[in-house]
Amino acid sequence: MPTELKMDISAEMIIKAVRRMKKAARQGFLEDLIAATSPEYLQNIRDARRDFRAGRVKSHDEVFGR
Repeated sequence: MPTELKMDISAEMIIKAVRRMKKAARQGFLEDLIAATSPEYLQNIRDARRDFRAGRVKSHDEVFGR
């Protein structure tokens, strides 16, 4: 049986909570949030992994030089 919890939380409260997170936790949370709300983001990750496996990659130096 699904359980639901409803709370009034403002965007400002969420922003303050995220700012208080340690950097690594904040980065992980933001990546999870983007992944949960953006099918395009997940598709881009799948495409990048497919390109990597197929060898369709370039080094940083090849792209940007030294």
